[in-house]
Amino acid sequence: MTTTERSAQSVGVASAVGAYLLWGLLALYFLLLEPTGAWELVAWRVALSFVFCLILLTVTRGWARVIAILRQPRLAALTALAGALIYVNWQVFVLATLGGNIVETSLGYFINPIATMLLGFFVLHERIRRMQWVAIGITVVAIGVIVFAYGKFPWIALLLTASFGLYGLVKKKIGPSVDAISGLTLESLWLLPVAVVQLIAVGATTGITMGANGPVHALLLSFAGIATAVPLLLFAAGTRRIGLVAIGMIQFITPVMQFAEGVLLKHEEMPPARWIGFAVMWIAIAVFVADLAVTARRERSRSALEATPDPL
Repeated sequence: MTTTERSAQSVGVASAVGAYLLWGLLALYFLLLEPTGAWELVAWRVALSFVFCLILLTVTRGWARVIAILRQPRLAALTALAGALIYVNWQVFVLATLGGNIVETSLGYFINPIATMLLGFFVLHERIRRMQWVAIGITVVAIGVIVFAYGKFPWIALLLTASFGLYGLVKKKIGPSVDAISGLTLESLWLLPVAVVQLIAVGATTGITMGANGPVHALLLSFAGIATAVPLLLFAAGTRRIGLVAIGMIQFITPVMQFAEGVLLKHEEMPPARWIGFAVMWIAIAVFVADLAVTARRERSRSALEATPDPL
């Protein structure tokens, strides 16, 4: 590996780790914004993300890329679909966080890589290795334990998994045709009418909290757009520079942080049945990560063998 390649990989790892660390802190950030409710918070998140992206597009002179996307109806429609999916993810996550269900949000992001494999298999016809099937089977057992032993269907976790997994699938379909800033700009643009309706509804019922709870609260709430956009941009920078194996391992930073926040800081209920369900889930993750590591080692060995010159 050349010095340039090592440097690019280091930047990629740092970017990916930064993205997942920030995502892991989002729950605590949203809790700081109380008494802002979930519907108002997501509305500001959409609107302020759009404003932040407009600034970035102006600074980076990226308007031509956005116009080029809008001239392709299929591509523009896919960005609208991505926007709808990430909206569901944001709204469910914020409702769960403010409703005292941070631990269950962590379960959703623990399950996400397993669900992504299934989407790849059924939609993209990708091959799933034997150990990956084992991880999928153990995940199903974990969900079964939580549903039947704990007696509560993990709808929050599964909605988060489904919405983010499908969002990733749509982004993969879009591929290199849509850069990170343009994509987030358009996703936010399509969601602006939803955000406006939500703000009107909140204003007519409980009342808008922006500016009504002092300057510190208003300042914190105004950072919602930056808190949304920066991790997504760091994630895009990371995935361009490092392989999926590294991303697959780094991504567990977020649910581990969320689980710790829910159990240690918010003292959410964790009866024995729920501990058992999470323990089974962590076994599935261990199998998944072990398979990634073994596969990566084999690929490195194969590449080294192919690069060795034939003595004859």
